[in-house]
Amino acid sequence: MKAMFYDAFEKAPEIRTLPDPEPGFNGVVIKVGATGLCRSDWHGWMGHDPDIRLPHVPGHEFAGRIVATGRGVMRFKVGDRVTVPFVSGCGHCSECHSGNQQVCPNQFQPGFTHWGSFAEYVAIDYADTNLVHLPEEIDDATAASLGCRFATSFRAVADQARTGPGEWIVIHGCGGVGLSAIMIAAALGANAIGIDISEEKLALARQCGAVATINAGTGADVVEVVREITKGGAHVSIDALGHPATCFNSIKNLRRRGRHVQVGLMLGEHATPQIPMAQVIGHELEIYGSHGMQAWRYDAMLAMISAGKIAPQMLIAKRISLEEAIPALMTMDKSETAGMSVITAF
Repeated sequence: MKAMFYDAFEKAPEIRTLPDPEPGFNGVVIKVGATGLCRSDWHGWMGHDPDIRLPHVPGHEFAGRIVATGRGVMRFKVGDRVTVPFVSGCGHCSECHSGNQQVCPNQFQPGFTHWGSFAEYVAIDYADTNLVHLPEEIDDATAASLGCRFATSFRAVADQARTGPGEWIVIHGCGGVGLSAIMIAAALGANAIGIDISEEKLALARQCGAVATINAGTGADVVEVVREITKGGAHVSIDALGHPATCFNSIKNLRRRGRHVQVGLMLGEHATPQIPMAQVIGHELEIYGSHGMQAWRYDAMLAMISAGKIAPQMLIAKRISLEEAIPALMTMDKSETAGMSVITAF
């Protein structure tokens, strides 16, 4: 198969011809129809993820069609169109049995714990636990865009934060995760505020349903502006970027008994941010992490897409080839492009 490949961190990846994968007893092989390019892939390429063992094929947001199944697979067959959460469970531990595959202690992540989807084919284990059937009306590129940022945002906004109609929700960082969160929050009837340093991204945030935006690059006191707009602070706040400054502001701009959800990865030198703990205690704030979404929860999200209540395809800025994905991956930390790139040509 044709695949993006690297054998050293921070070294330019190459396009290689590699052996086609084979399905395990409980697994499948999927022909990749589309796969998203995510900042998590950049973190992996930089060496920030301890699960990656070199050499490596990245990629964790994808959709495609099953071309081979193991003998133990019961719920899926060759020809089915599927996607998969980027965090997949083992299917037999206590967390998986409780429906929380996203925190399975034996979890695997395509593109991190094993070779991923920047390739013509990808193998997925424990298929009956982790695969999601795709409606025909949702194309591969749209489905691929769900795998990490959109599904994670859905769980963060709807499940972890329990965002309700009329509540104020602030999204710090209007990249793929943040714009997804704004769109989902607006669909749930909440009042979303988008914060970023890019006017292009803030314009897209308004298109996604933000009722207000704040440019944090102008020197304004973000926390005070949020408190002014919301008349006392946000009910919910999400750090969608993953930076000490956005994490701190996200907690600081909450009203009493508000909920903060950390979605943006805090890795490397950003792993231990400062937290206004006195406010957390005195105002009884709630702090949550959000790490992917279970396969069984996709039905609610897919139903909203099919009904036109949310439109993740709006967030696809570019459709690129596997070759074009190499420079795009290497420069993700410097990119100011609004929306996401999806690999659709292999």
